Amino acid sequence: MEIFTMLFVFTSLLFSILSISNTKDIITPSVSIRDGETLVSSGGSFKLGFFSPGYSSNRYLGIWYNEISPLTVVWVANRENPLTHLSAGALNITNQGALVLLSDTNRNSIIWSSNTSRKFIRKPVAQLLESGNLVVNDGNELVWQSFDYPTDNLLPGMKLGWDLKTGLNKVLSSWKDADDPAPGEFSFSIDRSGYPQLVVKKGLRAQYRLGSWNGLGFTGSPELRSANELFKFDFVLNESEVSYKFELLKDELHSRLLLNLSGGLQRFMWADKSLSNNIIYSAPVDRCDTYDLCGAYAFSFCRLGTDPQCSCLQGFVQKSPRYQNSKNASLGCVPKTPLGCSNGFQNFTRAKLPDTSSSWTNSSMSLEECKKMCLRNCSCTAYANLDISGGGSGCLLWFGELIDIKEFDSGGQDLFVRTALLGLDDVKTSKPSGVKKKAAIIASVGLLGMGMIILGLVFYKRKKKLKAQGKMKNIREKNFDFECGNEDMELITFDLATVSRATDNFSNNNKLGEGGFGPVYKGTLIEGQDIAVKRLSKCSGQGIKEFMNEVILIAKLQHRNLVKLLGCCIEGDEKMLIYEYMPNKSLDYFIFDDTRSKFLSWDQRINIIGGIARGLLYLHQDSRLRIIHRDLKTSNVLLDKDMNPKISDFGTARAFGADQTEENTNRVVGTYGYMSPEYVVDGLFSIKSDVYSFGVMVLEIVSGKKNRGFYHPEHKLNLLGHAWTLWIEGRPLEVLDKMLDGSCPLPDVSRCIHIALLCVQQQPEDRPNMASVVLMLGGEGSLPAPKQPGFFTDRNPVEADSSSTKRESHSINEMSVTLLEAR
Repeated sequence: MEIFTMLFVFTSLLFSILSISNTKDIITPSVSIRDGETLVSSGGSFKLGFFSPGYSSNRYLGIWYNEISPLTVVWVANRENPLTHLSAGALNITNQGALVLLSDTNRNSIIWSSNTSRKFIRKPVAQLLESGNLVVNDGNELVWQSFDYPTDNLLPGMKLGWDLKTGLNKVLSSWKDADDPAPGEFSFSIDRSGYPQLVVKKGLRAQYRLGSWNGLGFTGSPELRSANELFKFDFVLNESEVSYKFELLKDELHSRLLLNLSGGLQRFMWADKSLSNNIIYSAPVDRCDTYDLCGAYAFSFCRLGTDPQCSCLQGFVQKSPRYQNSKNASLGCVPKTPLGCSNGFQNFTRAKLPDTSSSWTNSSMSLEECKKMCLRNCSCTAYANLDISGGGSGCLLWFGELIDIKEFDSGGQDLFVRTALLGLDDVKTSKPSGVKKKAAIIASVGLLGMGMIILGLVFYKRKKKLKAQGKMKNIREKNFDFECGNEDMELITFDLATVSRATDNFSNNNKLGEGGFGPVYKGTLIEGQDIAVKRLSKCSGQGIKEFMNEVILIAKLQHRNLVKLLGCCIEGDEKMLIYEYMPNKSLDYFIFDDTRSKFLSWDQRINIIGGIARGLLYLHQDSRLRIIHRDLKTSNVLLDKDMNPKISDFGTARAFGADQTEENTNRVVGTYGYMSPEYVVDGLFSIKSDVYSFGVMVLEIVSGKKNRGFYHPEHKLNLLGHAWTLWIEGRPLEVLDKMLDGSCPLPDVSRCIHIALLCVQQQPEDRPNMASVVLMLGGEGSLPAPKQPGFFTDRNPVEADSSSTKRESHSINEMSVTLLEAR
């Protein structure tokens, strides 16, 4: 044992003697790099050492280009944990092959570690390669590399994306600012939802897409094609990895891709070191690169050099009739006539393909087979070639919304969008003569025949509609023995086997939650589309009414801020509703949790408030029916992958006539804390009942606190009462969530609180309608002074009415309540 000890000491002394130089090629187990020393790559292109960014005195371990001025750092080890004193750090390597950064002030304090999880390694060796990659090897085996943990720069040979075997996701993240390399708010990564695509995000929200790989390049950046003399772009999609990298084809060239402080991508390229700041590419290229600029359920696209920039595809109109003559298509476009299972497709050329997060792919299909596949599924909205190299191959299908389409002047690819067949009024004719006259006569006969066929279809559809209405009547009488996919409802019928397979036989691992209706499961269809399945509990009497109500009311509603009902499944005793899946769960999952609420910036919160407001405006004013939701609350607002809000759960909603303003009910449904005074006490509900609920939610979003159950040491008021008290005392901003202190414009916060208090006023006639609310949220004008809110104490309004004969039924987890008045 003593012999081994002596050998180890001798080896350590020998390496110490060999490491006197300030420039080293190899770090051995007993050698360290201290502040002031550097490690240079074998070819001299890169250095590893300590640096201070900008005007900061903090010290970081990093890699930068050698002999390039100013200092250009491409990788930082301890970006979130700086050394706070000059010359206070040392980099060592352990016997387990782990790199550790220690502080000189406390040798036991590890500032940063490579976290290499290996047992004893005989000869761990650290090297800085000429590629700029810091690696640890054990013989010929790679133990760890800095390329697996990028910061804000992508270097040649470095991969961006997923190692599916280890679960490692390699993401670029911007610096916080020029003096602080800590991760900023922007990231550049591969989004694996649907067909993988490159996306730049600000927090959780997409800023712009470089798009998906089409065999030659990325659809959002046609200028970045592999067929050039300078670069080779490589995209890998298999069972082991999903990754992107680039290589240089000429040895004398150097290049890097930077995610800068403002979220922009910049590609630098140079041969001469003096030209190292030469930018050859940057993104976003123009305003049309802004994600979702032209709205969802798209059929809208962005084109530069036109006024307006956002336009609807042929056969489609802007979603809201109020904006059809404006220069704003940001609300998206809808078909002039419902698509249903239309078998027509419009070829949109030179396209940046839509967001592929709700897509499905097959690499072996031809384009014609792809078209047939899309035709067979009424939820399929578009298709395109997966790979456009070599004449085109593979199939890419979209389901539901088409978001973020752009038309290029050159480049791009063909996108085939489902569209209703053109009507007779769209057919252009000219005055016939000679041969043309005969052709015109034949065409006229054909048109006459077509007209007769259309007339027959109209009568058939009318007959079928009457039959469907008869079925709907029988639904109420015969416990829903009906076909949910009939044409009148425009829904897809799913069979039980399909839904069962999609949810892994309704596995508890797929269960998302449970409400008064019954359990909700996540599922994935064979095409790859994620769905949410609401399964009616067999013992739920209230759930049957909700099921019927939800199918009748929202089957035909389409708005980007309403969750979309895809179809039904009714077999035997099973009754299910199939919705689009919302990956970020519900709003209450974020705002009432101390950890998750940190991910909700002020910009995201105000976007959520605006989205809910637009969804309510659609329900109250712009939809085919005037709909009162009656159970608006944070748990009924779902969040999509980009944190956009979607109102859900229409089981208790009611439809009004065009001239109807309010209604009285003996069955009061809703959730305490969100129900308006006139609704709880007198059973009166109207659009102003929803406005009250909206106001409560705005205060909860701003404050991060629940209205009901709110506690303040100085009083026993609920959140409404607390906000009202602060308003009267001239201190409204004190209601703001502490997580947002110093990170949001206070005038905007004050305006939101003001609007919320207007919405929760005691008298419904004092509350604004949602059209006014949307205008107030987007405007800067003066607002009227709010009056006292309703229910601003912490007493239960039902319990407070000692003379009432109402009966209460509710659960402690804020599920909907039902109040029945005695007749």
